[in-house]
Amino acid sequence: MLAFFNGGLREVVLIPYLGNPFALIISGLLLSTCILIVAYIFIPKLGTLKNIEYFFIGLYWLGLTLIFEFTFGLLIQHKTLEVMLEVYKFKDGNICSIVLFVILIAPLITTKIQKNKYRINE
Repeated sequence: MLAFFNGGLREVVLIPYLGNPFALIISGLLLSTCILIVAYIFIPKLGTLKNIEYFFIGLYWLGLTLIFEFTFGLLIQHKTLEVMLEVYKFKDGNICSIVLFVILIAPLITTKIQKNKYRINE
């Protein structure tokens, strides 16, 4: 849902007003921030886990994201694999690879932030 909203915002507002490269960077940073906020809210509800388990949650999220991206792109939008892979190159302001990395590490990072927050408040 966040990615769809972010994509709509990018296409309707950011690109017309800021141009393509800058809009893609802002969009990627915005989506990364939203992912971290969602992880910050929901990961603590899983309870205390080991770091490797948080990493595997991130890996699971990344896998689901890529499955959705490629399924939607190839089967619904009828894009070629070559066109789909262009998104992951750092070209023309596209930082999609960074967003994927944020998805991977979000559970672990937000857990570290939560632990430090509670440690500071004690």
